[in-house]
Amino acid sequence: MKLQGIFPPITTPFDHAGNLYAAKLQHNIEKWNRTTLAGYVVIGSTGESVMLTAEEKVELWEMVARHAAPEKLLIAGTGVESVRETVSLTNRAADLGYKAALVKTPHYYKNLLARADAQTLYYRAVADQARIPVIIYNFPQATALDIPAAAVAELSHHPNIIGIKESSGNMEKVMQMMRESRPGFQVTVGSAPTLWPSLLMGATGAILAFANAAPYAAIAIWEAYRMREEEAGRDWQNRIARAAMLVTTKYGIPGLKHAMDLNGYYGGPPRLPLSVPTPEAKREIEEAFQDLKG
Repeated sequence: MKLQGIFPPITTPFDHAGNLYAAKLQHNIEKWNRTTLAGYVVIGSTGESVMLTAEEKVELWEMVARHAAPEKLLIAGTGVESVRETVSLTNRAADLGYKAALVKTPHYYKNLLARADAQTLYYRAVADQARIPVIIYNFPQATALDIPAAAVAELSHHPNIIGIKESSGNMEKVMQMMRESRPGFQVTVGSAPTLWPSLLMGATGAILAFANAAPYAAIAIWEAYRMREEEAGRDWQNRIARAAMLVTTKYGIPGLKHAMDLNGYYGGPPRLPLSVPTPEAKREIEEAFQDLKG
């Protein structure tokens, strides 16, 4: 399985009462289907996974599978704290036609789980029992736990662990994982502000929250890399830099959803306790996305 190209970790649409908004999810998927996005990650951190019940996750997986174009690769975000529930969710997603599972690092018991041996035990146990391939998901900005590159290299030899989504933005770590992991292990990145240099270093693709709102801009960088158009790649990277920062590190999911609303997708409100951006934040996002249409 090739993790090549741009994958949005899709947002979860809610109505103003906080319920899943099925019609708006269909609207977004059908618009993204008309792009050359490689596929969709459903119930990642951008999808507010920690705000969803297990039943809602399954419902969302079913809805996306129903509306996604046949050529789009479907990846389910299934990682929770215990091996048992992660395996259960992963295999439920497999039953619905998902081809891989994105599994974030467990992190609640930080004093115990910060150790490399605890991390490798978790991923091996999940991968041993999962009926679809596993992708490690490292997002220390949210989990406050950073899986070491050496542990990733060790896990890369498991036959059912095919890659990692590295969202730390640490370029040196990305390079180390590429050097030390087994041949064929796929390193994807989750940081839009470092997309172009990551691709130049050998990243196979990217799972980008930014691509929810501006898929064509993210795809333009991928196509510039694929066609070896260095000037175009650098230009697009510079053009998205401020907008990508605003809807990831500065304003997060609420800011991203506002950018989606600007660009013809449905963002809508986040689920409480997250709240919509302030009027000042909205104006800043609107200015940054003025030339980045959806």
